Amino acid sequence: MKLQRFLVPVLVAALAGGGFFAYQNLGSRERAPAINYVLLDGSRVDSSQWAGKVMLVNFWATSCTTCVKEMPQIVGTHEKFKGRGFDTLAVAMSYDPPAFVANFAESRKLPFGVAIDNNGKIAHQFGKVQLTPTTFLINKRGEVVKRYVGEPDFAALHALVEKLLAEAA
Repeated sequence: MKLQRFLVPVLVAALAGGGFFAYQNLGSRERAPAINYVLLDGSRVDSSQWAGKVMLVNFWATSCTTCVKEMPQIVGTHEKFKGRGFDTLAVAMSYDPPAFVANFAESRKLPFGVAIDNNGKIAHQFGKVQLTPTTFLINKRGEVVKRYVGEPDFAALHALVEKLLAEAA
């Protein structure tokens, strides 16, 4: 009986503590990885330059039909929000021939940074991205808000971007 009187409060305290920590973590988000990359124009960039911006990071390949199909909407999203603290990075997968990527970006006049993930390091840092397209939406605080595998619902994406742009940094 004495053991039971001791165990019940301990069990209640443990459950309450676990519930508290679960509640605390409900609002926490995964941080975007710190990355360094080189754009097609040769400039070196790192993700610290994203601070205070809403970022769309799109992993794609020229051989991916869905990627090619969605790219005009990625461009449209970029153009719609770029003047309000929004930026886009298109990351070409390691297996994509650099000449194909450069030709695609030039012929389609992509208005945002394009990086070639030559060694797969960027994809690995973002959680071992293997499927294309995979797109990450990152808030002003550098937290991953949404991960899309496949083509996003662009109306819903735009609504979320609006919400994130309205948030404080």
